[in-house]
Amino acid sequence: MKTSQPPKAAASAVRTVFFSLFNFLLFAGVAHAQWQTTNYTLKGGWNSIYLPGDATYAAPEVIFPDSGVTANIQEIWRWNPNPSQMQFTSSPLVPASGTPEWSVWVRGGTANTLGSLTGQAAYLVKCVGTTANTYSGISVKHSPRLPDTSWVRNGANFLGFPTRLNGTYPLFSSYFASFPAAIAANAKIFKYVGGDLGPANPVQVFSPSTERVDANQGYWFSAEVVGNFYAPVEVTLSQADGMDFGRNGSVITMRVMNRTASAMTLTITPVASGTAPDGGESLSASLNNVGLPTGSVPVTRRTFNSGTASWQETLISAGYTEAIGPGAAVELSFGIQRSAMTAASPSALYASFLRLTDSTNLFDLLVPVRARKTSLSGLWIGEALVQAVESKPAADAVTPTGRAYPLRYILHVADDGTARVLSQVFVGKLASPGNPPGLCTKEAGLLSTEKAGARRLVAAHMPLDRVLDTGTGSVAVPGSLARTISLPFNDPTNPFVHAFHPDHDNKGATGAPLVAGQEAYTITRNVTFTFTAAPPSGSSVTSGWGSSVIGGTYAEVIQGLHKDSTGVGTGNGLNLSGTFELRRVSELGNLSITP
Repeated sequence: MKTSQPPKAAASAVRTVFFSLFNFLLFAGVAHAQWQTTNYTLKGGWNSIYLPGDATYAAPEVIFPDSGVTANIQEIWRWNPNPSQMQFTSSPLVPASGTPEWSVWVRGGTANTLGSLTGQAAYLVKCVGTTANTYSGISVKHSPRLPDTSWVRNGANFLGFPTRLNGTYPLFSSYFASFPAAIAANAKIFKYVGGDLGPANPVQVFSPSTERVDANQGYWFSAEVVGNFYAPVEVTLSQADGMDFGRNGSVITMRVMNRTASAMTLTITPVASGTAPDGGESLSASLNNVGLPTGSVPVTRRTFNSGTASWQETLISAGYTEAIGPGAAVELSFGIQRSAMTAASPSALYASFLRLTDSTNLFDLLVPVRARKTSLSGLWIGEALVQAVESKPAADAVTPTGRAYPLRYILHVADDGTARVLSQVFVGKLASPGNPPGLCTKEAGLLSTEKAGARRLVAAHMPLDRVLDTGTGSVAVPGSLARTISLPFNDPTNPFVHAFHPDHDNKGATGAPLVAGQEAYTITRNVTFTFTAAPPSGSSVTSGWGSSVIGGTYAEVIQGLHKDSTGVGTGNGLNLSGTFELRRVSELGNLSITP
């Protein structure tokens, strides 16, 4: 069995051991957490729509029930891009069922191949009647995602675009100025206008300089081009599925590239999520007074202050701008203000969006943001740095130390909130039924055949085999936790006891045991950890505070080392103070306390 390492090295090693040996699963947000509703106006006959978000939570017949205005929808066809382009029965403009490039839903049909509506996809929708019939208010609730577009050379591209409606939509010529091949003279663009399929539907767009790009419409493109263009801006996140802070995440980066030949002013605005569909997880009803709608993620803008060489975080409560040069890119850093997430449940869901728009009103992108209220359960390891000590000769003055003295602490927080200060913890496969990987307080709790791969972590300044779970307070930010470390007068770790010194072995001249206060005194250390919402002065932590890193101010009163007025060593306490930081190395809320 491997033994303890120095505090900093051990903390790093333990993190590696936990995540490689046990493959712990972090509590991540659900795939679809935030919602928006898009309203469509359709004509009788064949229409095209663009769905910017995922609506796979229900079948088409549930989203478009056979009642009200949606009863007029007869069929829905989804285009499945086919890179080979060799299986068209005639033309992609005239859909044919039973071919791999189309998935089809027909109301009341028994052989439907379209079981749900995926996002970032264009659809054909057939309605009852002719172009004389107009059906307004057809709404689809969906979970928006960033576009993911692939253009096929010489093929049929059925696409939609996140254009901005600012009175009117932008012109094709303006929107595609940075991707001109899509609207070049040899390219063809078609749109559906309702009515039967034929020469009048779809119709070709002949004038990009006068035609506007409707964000709710799907368009056919056939152009000598390949690429991934979806807007005059390209957004890349450090996470593939939006900004998901989960339960413990603290920093997410976003790279924004200006595709255009002009300077761009990007506006980033927080946007609330709509309500979840039936069966979907509801958002938390709690949020502190930070100026955001209930259930929204309190996202912060992180900027680096070169003067202080530190990151500063500002809550995004309203829109702000970023300047991006022509053809240039910026990397933006975002954090989260977890102290504003005041829901009672430790897994409460928060979800919202960051809306990206530009000063020339071309695009309108919604970046999904998710987070869950953090839970502080798990194993925490770190140091208290003693920075000041009371001096009795100097009239009880608290004097700063020449340099901080480190005291390692091991803290475990159970799922029910019980906090235990430990003198040691063992990490490995347990001897309990099933031999799960876990945490125990004594070596006897480990599976004997697997001890070689286990780890033992020790707080050397504490007496062994101590599990301190009684006291006051709890682990909360902000909050405080107080525990008492007792060293009996006859404990081998008591500083007054020396096993081989006759004046400090707690034995009389005849070998009879002595009582407390004759040769050794009982020592008590009353320690208090006060957790703060921000790192203490001098901390190097730049992210994760309150979730993966906790800490604050440390106080300790030692009694038994200094005589009181009667000459007994149980009186005047010595006060110590400083700061502390603990890092979570495991989210396991279960601790096996071995007798």
